[in-house]
This record gives sequence, structure tokens and C-alpha cells, in this order.
Amino acid sequence: MKTGFPVIIIGIVMFASGLVMFYSIELGQTDPFLRLIKNIGTFIGLAGMGVTLAGILLNLISKSKQPIQENFDV
Repeated sequence: MKTGFPVIIIGIVMFASGLVMFYSIELGQTDPFLRLIKNIGTFIGLAGMGVTLAGILLNLISKSKQPIQENFDV
């Protein structure tokens, strides 16, 4: 199994959990604990997007390329 796919899956899970944490709290809450959860959700969502992008790049970098076949027969 390539390295990129587990990283992509972890990033998607992080992004989804960040969305849940951010949108489950109503806007304008004055309770500091709920505001902390909303801010943590923002951070986790943004970090999840970065981890997903890193997984996609790892997947693209680790692909094996076909060797160039040069035929100089005349």
C-alpha cells in the first residue's frame, strides 16, 4: 500500500471532524469552552486540508514512471 492513500484518508477525516466541530456550535456563543471548541475545529479543518494536499502530493511523487524506450535502429 502506498504512503499517500492513508495520509489522504487521515486528512479527509481531520477535515470532516473540523467541519463538525465548527458548525455544531452556534455563532456568537459567549461560553469560553464552546468558543474554544469552535476555534479548535477551525484549526483541525485547516490542518486536514493541508494533510490531504500532502497526501495527494506524496501519491503523485511516489508513482513509478515508465522508462523511456529509445529506439535508434535505422
